[in-house]
Amino acid sequence: MAALETPAVDVGVVAPDFELAGVDGKTWRLADCRGPNGTLVMFICNHCPYVKAVLDRIVRDTRELASLGVGSVGIMSNDTDRYPADSFAAMAALAKSKALPFPYVLDDTQDIARAYGAVCTPDFFGFDANLELRYRGRIDASGMRPAPADTKRELFDAMCQIAETGVGPDEQHASIGCSIKWRE
Repeated sequence: MAALETPAVDVGVVAPDFELAGVDGKTWRLADCRGPNGTLVMFICNHCPYVKAVLDRIVRDTRELASLGVGSVGIMSNDTDRYPADSFAAMAALAKSKALPFPYVLDDTQDIARAYGAVCTPDFFGFDANLELRYRGRIDASGMRPAPADTKRELFDAMCQIAETGVGPDEQHASIGCSIKWRE
């Protein structure tokens, strides 16, 4: 497992649209996931130990962000042939067991991951109300360790700031995770 870090934020880039199958049986577009005050696009998967370590925090944060008018979506772009733990059926089971409060969708062509420039799981993209990129960073400083109660909620705080002001934080720390498992 090679850990990768996300590149620096390219402020102002507009979120690429998508149309992807969700584990709930619906087809989701960016407009369906968009919140009136911002949108969080997350590249996640089932098997990555980095995602597993922060998934409960992702669920907590996306629930709280929804009440602030921030929409969220989880996109799974890994090669499901080589990584069956990330299959559509496994995605559906995870969404149900964790009661994911956001659409969990499959990018089976990997075109959307490429359009966003996603490199790892988890990879977080925080957009303002106009779908312009304002945050690309980590959820918090804990990485794969349990997060102490006083851990600064970097992603949550950034999205709150974006929802309120339309501007992301000046200081942003790269997310770290497993590489996206590209098809050969």
